Amino acid sequence: MNIKELRKKAMALPLLPGVYIMRDRSHNIIYIGKAKALKNRVSQYFGSQNNHQEKVRRMVSNVYDFDYIITDSEFEALILECSLIKQNTPKYNILLKDDKGYSYIKVSSDKWRRISYALQQDDPKATYIGPYKSSYYVKNAIDEAIKIFQLPTCNKKFPEDFRKTRPCLNYHIKQCCAPCRGKMSLAEYNEHIDSALEFLKGGTTESIAKMTEEMNKASENLDFELAAKIRDRIASVKKMNDKQKVVDIKVDEQDVIAYITDGDKGTFEVFRFKDGRLFDREHFMVDNGENEEELMAEFITRYYTIRDDVPKQLTLDREIEDSKLLTKWLSEKKGLAVHIVVPKIGDQKHLVDMCKKNAIERLAQTKGSTTGEYGVLEELKEVLGLDKIPEYIESYDNSNLSGSENVCGMVVYENGKKNKKAYKKFKIKGFEGQDDYASMAEVIDRRLDEYEKAEEPVGFGRKPDLILLDGGKGQVNAVLPILKKHNIDIPTFGMVKDDSHRTRAIVSDKGEIAISRKRKLFTFISKMQDEVHRFAIGYQRQRRSMNTFKSSLTDIPGVGTERAKALLKHFRTIKNISEADYEELLNAPKMNKVSADSVYNYFHNENNSN
Repeated sequence: MNIKELRKKAMALPLLPGVYIMRDRSHNIIYIGKAKALKNRVSQYFGSQNNHQEKVRRMVSNVYDFDYIITDSEFEALILECSLIKQNTPKYNILLKDDKGYSYIKVSSDKWRRISYALQQDDPKATYIGPYKSSYYVKNAIDEAIKIFQLPTCNKKFPEDFRKTRPCLNYHIKQCCAPCRGKMSLAEYNEHIDSALEFLKGGTTESIAKMTEEMNKASENLDFELAAKIRDRIASVKKMNDKQKVVDIKVDEQDVIAYITDGDKGTFEVFRFKDGRLFDREHFMVDNGENEEELMAEFITRYYTIRDDVPKQLTLDREIEDSKLLTKWLSEKKGLAVHIVVPKIGDQKHLVDMCKKNAIERLAQTKGSTTGEYGVLEELKEVLGLDKIPEYIESYDNSNLSGSENVCGMVVYENGKKNKKAYKKFKIKGFEGQDDYASMAEVIDRRLDEYEKAEEPVGFGRKPDLILLDGGKGQVNAVLPILKKHNIDIPTFGMVKDDSHRTRAIVSDKGEIAISRKRKLFTFISKMQDEVHRFAIGYQRQRRSMNTFKSSLTDIPGVGTERAKALLKHFRTIKNISEADYEELLNAPKMNKVSADSVYNYFHNENNSN
């Protein structure tokens, strides 16, 4: 069926809750969704494709037919949707691969034992503790145990490597007991290993209780040196435990979920807490959807379909669609009441921000950027109300000298960094004199002409996510009709300076947006405004200098504007022209014997007179 036939079929659907199943030409299921009213939801897919994101357009283009199942309630539709997606794994649904596997704590079979992290029990002689579902927990627990009980992490073999080299830095900062010195007995070393294993098996509370008992016993036996060592270990365990308690969380168990997108791809970050400690974390890359609230709801259903342990509280960075429906589903799955919260202030908001920062880091890594660079783009997106993170930003500034040498510079920031290869220079051609608004309009018009001509999405063939103009509301208003003329939608704002020529705010056609209180964003915009100003004024000075040189060359008989321009382009400077021999001048572009004689004699006679 074509899209018109599909829309006709969708418009005949009932206004009842249910599940719809999209199929391709081979009748394979490619998408499954639920709806409160089937007719309203399904018909949206087959309306104007301009309103859909790329992922949805791709899906719709592959739909040949669809089925539907009516349910008694929207909740039943949710249950059925989850079941069908799990059975069929449709291509265009969010599909989260449950590839965590199990992790183990490995204790080697050597005489001088070592503790390490393992994914498989591949050494029959070793001892394994586990399995554990969270690799994050196992890795962190082993790192903690090694630091607290001062276990070696080097590749040295004992006793073969005793006294062969000096102890490493870890010994000097009290993070290794340094058996390599040959001053520690095997029995003493085993005490460290056994204490670490007790800590790993029993956890913080049990470990502290056991060590406290051992410390008191050593003290009663007047073994004050051993008591002091155990006391220091207890202090280290408590200190490590305090570091793990990120904030004073009042909830016994909770998951925190945040989502960041660049418009095409997105990252879900999940932090899992128990007893105030972060015990697991996961991240998932997905294609971005049209509605981020709906996407978050879909992610939650997929995530807790592959994870059996539902927390008492789900803490999110945004409101979601069908919150009551999901709360009911999660509560039934857990067998206890589950709460979904979106905090605005306090410790819970701090947790959400921390989770979101890590999501930004994940997404930044895929773009080759740092967290700071990508974080400021996320902040810019929120402040300007953009639909996506502005990965590709073009900034423009005009420059002239009393109406002459009228030019414009364009600088590009990609993923928060300068992309100097994409910088462009424009000479204003449409008029003489000084008109900042007309100059900006001409440049944007020419730039969009080049975009429409381009066959590849590189250089001028790439549409910017954001345009920032050096100037205020007037410059923005001059450019908006140009965008409308080309029927191209690009968010466009101005960068306003104060009387001291420092960045003050961002301005749209509707008014100013203050950025002074957002330090990172303020610094980013200020640097961009300084960079585009530097680039534009540098180009204007370059042209002025070239014209000054050309005017001095045109004083030479037989040298006109075109010949002077060709000479400067070939020799680069007046000094190089003056020092050139006759043959070099004769072989230069646009030169002949008469003009070469004239130029050579001009500079030769001048040099002789000096």
